[in-house]
Amino acid sequence: MKLTVREWGTGTQIAVLVHGLFSDSTSWYRVGPALADRGYRVLAPDLRGHGRSPRGRYSPHDWAMDLLDTLPSFPALALGHSLGGLALGMVAEILRPGTVVYLDPAWRIDAPGHERNRALWSSWLKWTDQAQLQASLGPRWPEHDVRLRWDSMWRADPGVVAGLVPGGGFDLSPERASMPSLVLASDPSEFIVPEHAADLARRGLTVHTVQGSGHSYFREDADAFLALLDAWLADRTGHFTSR
Repeated sequence: MKLTVREWGTGTQIAVLVHGLFSDSTSWYRVGPALADRGYRVLAPDLRGHGRSPRGRYSPHDWAMDLLDTLPSFPALALGHSLGGLALGMVAEILRPGTVVYLDPAWRIDAPGHERNRALWSSWLKWTDQAQLQASLGPRWPEHDVRLRWDSMWRADPGVVAGLVPGGGFDLSPERASMPSLVLASDPSEFIVPEHAADLARRGLTVHTVQGSGHSYFREDADAFLALLDAWLADRTGHFTSR
């Protein structure tokens, strides 16, 4: 499926940004222009069932294949958040970005977590007051991001929940990383627990826990996230040192 893509910048290097569940490309409204200012042409698709992209059947495989149908190969940089990190990780070895950053990617969920998340995510769609969303997201979210999240939730197809949590657990973590790959985990992270982080490191990914951060760190503190990203990109060897 061809996805709708939001763009920033006209640079010769491509940066790809893939959003999470119930969000859309508007979630990158600060990161996208900032990367454009750094010389990138930024491509941010709306995943199927989200934003302005078509609806259809939903599964991790479908979301991942849509990226291959929509995005150019060999982007200089690729970022994926949560569901977007799940989809991106499944096709990174085919897209072949120069470097890839996963933000709290939803690669692995155990069976109890499936049921808990299904109930939680489905409950969001019953909210009628934006204040309920604000309370759930917490005080670190800027007001504008809360409004964007509210709008993107109501644009999304409710069926995407069943596509991500069809029942039972799964582990769709990358088998290997042949390009510099950074995993930024929230503190604490539901998806990147310590034993999972150790396994990812053995597969060649660098895992860094952002102390005190939430699941959507790039929205909570975009400036801090961009500084961290700059530090990673400055060291193309893939050995990350927080600054």
